[in-house]
Amino acid sequence: MPQAHDLSLEGKVVAVAADRGHHFSKPTQARIILVKDHGVEGDAHAGPYVRHRYLASRRPRLPNLRQVHLIPSELFLFLLEAGFEVGAGDLGENVTTAGLDLEWMPLGTLIELGPSAVVELTGLRTPCVLVDRFRADLKRQVLSSAETGPAFKSGVLGVVRAGGPVVAGDSARVRLPSSSFRPLPAL
Repeated sequence: MPQAHDLSLEGKVVAVAADRGHHFSKPTQARIILVKDHGVEGDAHAGPYVRHRYLASRRPRLPNLRQVHLIPSELFLFLLEAGFEVGAGDLGENVTTAGLDLEWMPLGTLIELGPSAVVELTGLRTPCVLVDRFRADLKRQVLSSAETGPAFKSGVLGVVRAGGPVVAGDSARVRLPSSSFRPLPAL
């Protein structure tokens, strides 16, 4: 299991995606705009309160800890080896990165994207039944069988702490929290 000092702290943005509707996949975009304490401008999951349809129907005033979904592109290579062709935006992520061990980052990690945007990690993305509706038996591939390490391999969620534009090719830099190393909880 990587420790804080083993994590890659420099990476790249491979693709960005957003969708005004609540669809499982999101179409890739030339750029997205992150808005502080709100999320991705024009995305169905943006807003100060929870926008996840299941959670919003039960507790609509919960704070939105799922403003931005990030996935490492390395997951797509892992899935391809298992026979699943998946690309940027297909799993509903807003930002696809390369070179970052996102699922290993501790709670509170700050990811600097492009010239000014900052996302604070709030938890692991929990894969749901929609993953299998997208591709039959895909959910099994994103559940970890390891007893150590992250429970899921389907990206991370976060909130926007500083806004700005994000495009493919932008840098993605990690600032680990100064507090103790805590793994991300599942959301």
